[in-house]
Amino acid sequence: MHWIYLILAIVFETAGTLSIKQATLGNPYFWSIVVTICYIISFTFIYYAAQKIEIGIAYAIWAAVGTALIVLLGWLIFGDDMNSIKIAGVLFIIFGVVLLKLQTTV
Repeated sequence: MHWIYLILAIVFETAGTLSIKQATLGNPYFWSIVVTICYIISFTFIYYAAQKIEIGIAYAIWAAVGTALIVLLGWLIFGDDMNSIKIAGVLFIIFGVVLLKLQTTV
């Protein structure tokens, strides 16, 4: 169940971050409320996930997957630039998280 909490924390963190961008495009008051609610929910789920998953691992996965999703969705939804440097950066982040997770299982 703790991995489901982590997935939900990532989903709400990603939604909150996308809402920050949306707030710059229109109706900042509404989107600021959405951002706040999404982050409260995200931090609540990361709290529950961290009860069973090491905090370093939970946070690394949360941050890395959130970053990868934001880069991808920013490109797809908002037309942000996508290039080989960004792709390599995201791959390095994910590789680092995999190494952290492997270290805990060895």
